[in-house]
Amino acid sequence: MDNGLKKLKNTMDHRLWTIDQKTMSKSILLTGGSGLLGTHLTKLLLAKGYTVSHLGRKPGKNPQVKTYIWDIDKGTIDAQCIDGIDTIIHLAGAGIADKRWTAARKQEVIDSRIKSAGLIYELLRNKENTVKTFISASGVGYYSDRGNEAMSEDDAPANDFLGHCCVVWEQAADAGKSLGLRIVKFRTGVVLDIGGGALPQLAAPIKFGFGAPLGSGKQWISWIHWHDVAEMYLYAVENEIEGVYNMAAPNPVTNKQLTQAVAKQIKRPLWLPNVPAFALKLFLGEMATLVLGSTKTSAQKIEDAGFSFKYNFVEEALKDIYGK
Repeated sequence: MDNGLKKLKNTMDHRLWTIDQKTMSKSILLTGGSGLLGTHLTKLLLAKGYTVSHLGRKPGKNPQVKTYIWDIDKGTIDAQCIDGIDTIIHLAGAGIADKRWTAARKQEVIDSRIKSAGLIYELLRNKENTVKTFISASGVGYYSDRGNEAMSEDDAPANDFLGHCCVVWEQAADAGKSLGLRIVKFRTGVVLDIGGGALPQLAAPIKFGFGAPLGSGKQWISWIHWHDVAEMYLYAVENEIEGVYNMAAPNPVTNKQLTQAVAKQIKRPLWLPNVPAFALKLFLGEMATLVLGSTKTSAQKIEDAGFSFKYNFVEEALKDIYGK
């Protein structure tokens, strides 16, 4: 078979696979479904005709979604949660920036990711199921503070807590390969959402007239609009992609550029000098790397896989978020 026929055959096989996925993979189990991103993704999946169920610590409030109970610390999980499920999307995990990084908190952050994936895989090993795909969150913290380097998925992880956390997080997801699952991992950047996360914390002092870039302001931020996050997860459900992908818009910005863009959008002046790095380190300790670290990622791999971002530039993303 010549190269032209091979290419045509591969294209047709991919299209048939995609059609099959769209028509057959209609039942999705979501962990972390009650969180901000989980809520957005649930709404999108339901709108697309999927049956969505959640794994959570307590019953959910959405009448369209059945919630199965699990307790990661106790190692308990409702075995019925995987009945009829085609795809599992794993978003659960303790918030990286929710509490100060004590040794105990670091272990809690890691355990919440490793143990949760392990609990799901243990159930899959011990009970007959139809699960074919496992899609897991990860973070651009994998690269951590890398200056002006543009990070691709092939680059090595950072040798710090963030890097280590993301490495073991992804390894926990990859354990599903032994079950024959298609594994997708998304290294997520700073998600822009007015409802929570980094954006309200950045915008709050700006609204009250006390906004300023942090540290040098030159550190890169790999950001993404929450809409594109939800759409990328949907894309992974409906298309034959596999492996790890950066989940961040094609045009990263510096801390100063993001601060200026938010100030412009909410029509507030910036007049204070930059917040000194030493003050942030004194206040946040090791966690200061979250705001002082520079992470510039490439979106080339996911775009080459066929995904199209709706929000490529931070200005248009903020206009959509604050314009509503």
